[in-house]
Amino acid sequence: MSDTPITPTTTKAPEAAGAPAATGYRPVFAVREFRAVFVAHAFSLQGLVVSEIALSVLVYDLTGSPLLSALTFALGFLPYLVGGTLLAGVADRFPARRVLVVCDLVCAGCVAVMVMPGAPIAVLLAMRAALAVVAPVFQGTRTATLADVLGDGELFVLGRSLLRIVSQSALLTGFGLGGLLLTVVSPRHALLVTVGTFLASALFLRFGTRRRPARVAVGQALVRDSLRGARRVLADRRVRVLLLLFWVPPMFVVAPEALAAPYAEGLEVGSTGLGLLMCALPVGTIAGELFAGSRLRPVTRHRITLPLVCVTLLPYLGYVLRPGLGWSLVLLVVAGAGSAYTLGLDQWFVRSVPQELLGRAMTLNMAGLMTVQGLGMALSGAVAEFAGVRATVVGAGVLGTVLCVLLAVAARRAEQGVEQRADGPPEGARIPVVVGERTETRDGADHDVTGR
Repeated sequence: MSDTPITPTTTKAPEAAGAPAATGYRPVFAVREFRAVFVAHAFSLQGLVVSEIALSVLVYDLTGSPLLSALTFALGFLPYLVGGTLLAGVADRFPARRVLVVCDLVCAGCVAVMVMPGAPIAVLLAMRAALAVVAPVFQGTRTATLADVLGDGELFVLGRSLLRIVSQSALLTGFGLGGLLLTVVSPRHALLVTVGTFLASALFLRFGTRRRPARVAVGQALVRDSLRGARRVLADRRVRVLLLLFWVPPMFVVAPEALAAPYAEGLEVGSTGLGLLMCALPVGTIAGELFAGSRLRPVTRHRITLPLVCVTLLPYLGYVLRPGLGWSLVLLVVAGAGSAYTLGLDQWFVRSVPQELLGRAMTLNMAGLMTVQGLGMALSGAVAEFAGVRATVVGAGVLGTVLCVLLAVAARRAEQGVEQRADGPPEGARIPVVVGERTETRDGADHDVTGR
């Protein structure tokens, strides 16, 4: 595995991308390929959000079952783990552009099946699950492609930030647009919009990005290769810590979202208050990303990454004071803004993973992220049944903060270990040296050893 330390370093980006002279997102949009990726992401994501609403309404109309309607949302999380582990090898075994376009076409086909009149409930849910299986492969491949398009430096960090901002914005606008669309067309017709957005995304990626060769040659069977790649990624202690830093905070952050409906009922704020509570975290996330990406210098973002991880869940402790709607929104916005720590993690992660494993590592990261968020929502609901909503949110803040602090300490120790190895062995240390077919130990001084 790579011995690059988890510290701010300078890596030259591709010449086509260039390096920004100052903070801000403008240099990222100057890269033509990124503009195509950005627009494709916006199209596919808005369509996906609309499909989630339309499919949930369609299932409820056909069955009258709240359980089955809710299951359509759950199926957006659970199959991520399957696609992210068993199919992760696709991201590195085939040219990235081909993988992205094929994934979009597969998703368009799945939604087209949902549109067919008379499609049974089992088929609708199966197609929804298929979308979730394909999603981590697509997202992991796209993230790895960003490193090819933008390099692994500042442009990559800002590019990833912009895609996350689009994702959070889609939560704010997509549900509103989906609800508005369903007032004028049937759920099946609304699903046609999603088919169109996936096809548009495929076109932008096919004609807006360059063809690049696969990272690795096709060797063993796909599933075996995917599992082997996951083991190689997880074998590196630094990478494991970084993955946990990506996964653990969101697992606890989602607690107020999962419990927004009963919390709004307890505050007696109605559907308007519920909508505001659902929007607060995404608004905070967008604000934090925009501020960190446009106003903070790269070295500053690196310095605050681990401290920010440690405090991002602390606002949830404010729920112990039984805040009203206004203060609850403030706490949620502040917690969402804390997620700006991901800008620093993105660069550390992409520099810690070997190039030939980058696609699989990104796919595994996305699969784990979506899985733990679904798990966090389920656990929040289960705990709230016994402890109540406020106690559950406070507990998420306490336990999540403790785990984040422990992970930050582990990340710092891993960094120090890498720095010690990078500085070479201490004076007088014995190190293994290969001589021909033998292995000898010598002192730490420089030796000119050539195997014959």
